[in-house]
Amino acid sequence: MALTRDYKQTVVERVERDVDFAKALLDEAATLFLNGEAETARLILRDLVNATLGFEQLAAYTHKPSKSLHRMLSPKGNPSMDNLAAIFSAVRNRLKVGFEAHTVSVRG
Repeated sequence: MALTRDYKQTVVERVERDVDFAKALLDEAATLFLNGEAETARLILRDLVNATLGFEQLAAYTHKPSKSLHRMLSPKGNPSMDNLAAIFSAVRNRLKVGFEAHTVSVRG
């Protein structure tokens, strides 16, 4: 029987030792949001928050209760644009990165 690891713990450990992985997760979450895949984006962002600042520190940064932030980043969450911007800002500041948007032509 193969041993398995908890997915969330694996993400936390990888983010702690590989900042490029953390940045890639943030990039993926932003890209998914912009492409209309909000549920998956929220789940990736939730894992990234857990692995970087944690919900208590995020609550202090955003001035929102941590339970509300948990709900916002749940599969059925529905954060406002203001709250979403605050969450992305907190993670960006933690990782010391910025965003730069690009558009691409889609053929179809």
